[in-house]
Amino acid sequence: MPNILLKISLIIVAYIMGSIPTSYILGKKFKGIDIRNFGSGNVGATNALRILGTKYGVISMILDMAKGAIPVFAAKFLGYSDIWLILIALTAILGHIFTIFLKFKGGKGVATSAGVFIALAPSAIGIALLVFIIVVWISKYVSLGSILAASTLFAVELIINIRNGFQQKEILTLITIVALFIIIKHKANIKRLIAGNENKISFKK
Repeated sequence: MPNILLKISLIIVAYIMGSIPTSYILGKKFKGIDIRNFGSGNVGATNALRILGTKYGVISMILDMAKGAIPVFAAKFLGYSDIWLILIALTAILGHIFTIFLKFKGGKGVATSAGVFIALAPSAIGIALLVFIIVVWISKYVSLGSILAASTLFAVELIINIRNGFQQKEILTLITIVALFIIIKHKANIKRLIAGNENKISFKK
């Protein structure tokens, strides 16, 4: 019973950590603005990059990644099974997307998902992050980088599972769900990319 209570407590902590709206806090503290009133109105790292500038945007991205990585690393340290790791990971991501601190309206979950998979699937996320950096650097489209990174994450993890006889099928399932969700959350961005009027990011501010 105490072990179950500890696991449930960590799930609650993961949700609360995931819910911390880092870009909103940074905007209020250092720029005196509510980031929800600018750009896409999103409280994710992409809008932080666009509205708060590169410095605070990168800080927001790193903190959002930490929100996903810390609870999962803690669960791994405690020796939890893959099922519990996945529950904790998913809760952290959902906390970011549906933050309790902003009436359940958060970001798209890309950076927090990256943090989760740094802990769960380091090889796959390493390649996906490389794709993200290259695509964003060349195209200046964070949305395109996010979509292609999510697709790459799934493809690499699928290849890894095929090679090892699907020993990480639970993690592959989580990655499939998260990748699909990220792509769906970028539906409006995909339409703008096709139409040629998607907003580009600037690294000069």
